[in-house]
Amino acid sequence: MSLVFMPNSKGFTRVAVVVSKKVEKSAVGRNRIRRRIYEALRKNWELVPGKTDYIFVVYSKEIMRMPFSGVEEILGKLVEESKVCYNKKNG
Repeated sequence: MSLVFMPNSKGFTRVAVVVSKKVEKSAVGRNRIRRRIYEALRKNWELVPGKTDYIFVVYSKEIMRMPFSGVEEILGKLVEESKVCYNKKNG
């Protein structure tokens, strides 16, 4: 999975999850992956800085089968490694 982000001028956070047909052929499977990621984000929303657009791109269907705690861990690492958490004084 990868994370693309950019500050926005909307005043609120927007999130998108992209799952290609190459990852999972069935729409049911792609939607299940999206729902799991959205739920993990909802449960850990305080970790996501505001006023930013986020796009999570999924490259593997293993997310559908892994335990939910594993999904939360992956998302936490992505946000932490991306250095999205910035100093409040600078922006």
